[in-house]
Amino acid sequence: MLNNKSNNDRHHRLIGTPMNTSTLFVIVLSAFLLSACSHLDGLLKGSAQQKKIQQKVTFDLTRLDDDGLHGPADGKRSLSYEFCIPARVNTARQVMSIDPTAIVYHESPGRLQCGKEQYLVIGDTYQANYRGTLEKLVELEYVTRIQEAFFE
Repeated sequence: MLNNKSNNDRHHRLIGTPMNTSTLFVIVLSAFLLSACSHLDGLLKGSAQQKKIQQKVTFDLTRLDDDGLHGPADGKRSLSYEFCIPARVNTARQVMSIDPTAIVYHESPGRLQCGKEQYLVIGDTYQANYRGTLEKLVELEYVTRIQEAFFE
């Protein structure tokens, strides 16, 4: 019985002990720092992604609206882009799974002058989340440059 009482007292003391101000401050500060680190990590990843886009995408994305269109209000149009990929079926499939507008050309070099061991890919910004699509494409190691496509 005595042993049971001392266990209850110890339990009461641990749970019922009021937290002092410095302990509370340390807990709150730790939570804040963890939150800040998480937010900063997201910002750094975002800025790294932005840098990669700027390095690989040669056209100005800021001229496009949320729907991937540019031009005057009464004449908006989408922007077509082109890039080269290794001439392999698996890379073509990967690109087409990322970009639903992608058309792969096996024998056309395009303005980029894709080599004999490369396929030309032409995509379009008129698609849901065009920016997310471009972000995924620039993540592909074998996509080194995406430029605006012009048709004559």
